Amino acid sequence: MGLATFNRGIHPPDKKTLAAHSPVTEAKPPKIVVIPLSQHAGAPCKPLVTIGQEVKKGEVIGEPGGFVSAPVHASVSGTVVALAEFPNAMGRMVNSIVIENNGKEEWTALKDSPDYMNLPAEELKEKIKAAGIVGLGGAAFPTSVKLSPPKEKTIDAVLINGAECEPYLTADYRLMLEKPTEVVEGLKILMKVLNVNKGFIGIENNKPDAIAKMKEAAGGAAGIEVVACEVKYPQGAEKMLIKAVLGREVPARGLPMDVGVVVQNVGTALSIYEAARFGKPLIERVVTVTGEGISEPKNLMVRVGTKLSDLIEECGGLKSGSVKVISGGPMMGFAVSTLDIPVTKGTSGILVMPEAEITHAEEFGPCIRCGRCIDACAMGLQPYMLSILSEIGHYEEAKEFNLFDCFECGSCAYVCPAKRPIVQLVRLAKSMVKP
Repeated sequence: MGLATFNRGIHPPDKKTLAAHSPVTEAKPPKIVVIPLSQHAGAPCKPLVTIGQEVKKGEVIGEPGGFVSAPVHASVSGTVVALAEFPNAMGRMVNSIVIENNGKEEWTALKDSPDYMNLPAEELKEKIKAAGIVGLGGAAFPTSVKLSPPKEKTIDAVLINGAECEPYLTADYRLMLEKPTEVVEGLKILMKVLNVNKGFIGIENNKPDAIAKMKEAAGGAAGIEVVACEVKYPQGAEKMLIKAVLGREVPARGLPMDVGVVVQNVGTALSIYEAARFGKPLIERVVTVTGEGISEPKNLMVRVGTKLSDLIEECGGLKSGSVKVISGGPMMGFAVSTLDIPVTKGTSGILVMPEAEITHAEEFGPCIRCGRCIDACAMGLQPYMLSILSEIGHYEEAKEFNLFDCFECGSCAYVCPAKRPIVQLVRLAKSMVKP
């Protein structure tokens, strides 16, 4: 029987060996954290602290600004020293709270609930909401919202995304090796909250040890299945993984809930377990610091708000000739202009690349209508048309080619012989029209 997969896609070098064998280690506590009030999809938070106020680890410092939002918490104990705008990984200025670490590591009240699986579903969902948990795969969509589907949307399956198809990144891989039981417990909590009896964990087949660990952790658990998927990019995209594992096609402009599925990332499942069991808010996450341009690639457990410069220093600094630092992976990440950018809940990796690995944007040429982007597009779109229409300013016309079905995976740009910046042109078009 063949491995689970989807149509089309590409096979970039995975480059995971750089950090794959580095166990998750605790990053040094930062002296200063910059915590954005908008590090999730939806409305930004409203600050609950003032300059000079003392805070403890885990204390709520920003309250949700709407239904689609998530609270933010202090990741260190210390003093609030600034409330101001700071740049995020995409270069946008975001209202943020700056805390100076006092080194005391004082927690706000945590409560161990060893019988968490006996709690009512609504109470578990409230714990997840209060913990500020969002999707840790990059989209950072508030988890409590995903767990509140409209009544007309019947959910019958939960899918844990362990594909981690983005080259270089190994944070989820290490979590599956080191905390498989906790990840499975997070899945069980999700299944209880959504009142479903089918749970799946999809993992690419280039992680056989992770597949074995997760199968062992899930052994004997009713309704949970670990599925090996073909190694192909973008296997980890929600719609692609649903197609591969469950054989269901999410309709155009649709969501996973339209086919009865809720998808959550491996790191999100771990955070859900920690919230339900200990009442621990999402104040830290695993970040892969890797690439040919970093001296010592590592997987680090990092406090939200830690500056990229602190992580790069902890990994031995930049190698000579390093020219680009990317927040995320090479396919869907964002090149940053300063190392003062903070880690957010959605920061899965920091990639440092030397000159030899870079293709410069100014080298792109006109579209030659070769069709390679069509062959690669997992969504079955015509990326060349989207890029051409955006380039000449026909943004409304781009909508007729299903502009908003593109999730910007970068497969088209990767295979384009003219080196066209297709993803950037798609983002431009999206920014100029209403969905």
